[in-house]
Amino acid sequence: DEARAYGRDLVTWGIGGGVVLALLLIAGGDVLPRLLTDDPQVLAVIATAWWFAALGHVMNGPVFALDGVLMGAEDFAYLRTWTVLAAVVGGVAGQLVATFGGGLLGLWVAVQAMMLVRLVSLVLRVRGSAWTRTGAGLVAEP
Repeated sequence: DEARAYGRDLVTWGIGGGVVLALLLIAGGDVLPRLLTDDPQVLAVIATAWWFAALGHVMNGPVFALDGVLMGAEDFAYLRTWTVLAAVVGGVAGQLVATFGGGLLGLWVAVQAMMLVRLVSLVLRVRGSAWTRTGAGLVAEP
């Protein structure tokens, strides 16, 4: 129960951190890309995806927090399996973007599809109890 409470706290901090980062990126959307380039064509491409990429951090925060919870519980086998599956989803989505077009925004959609798979798999895992066993990742498969 203590691990679950700690996990909830971390997820809350992850969401909060993701929201803060998203807001900072959105607020800096006119300035931050110019720190990287002054090329108007590159800036135009960045502008097509900036908001989407920034807002993605709201989902990414809890994903990284839950990663930490499951790593702390040594649930590495589950993390490995679902990270690989999520990477396959992201890779296929990225290949579709490259094949059929979609630009930078399409690539960010592919990245966020991968992160959505990770988020769902992590939430499902922590709702159960298998991860709460000490060293669960050393012997348990998903």
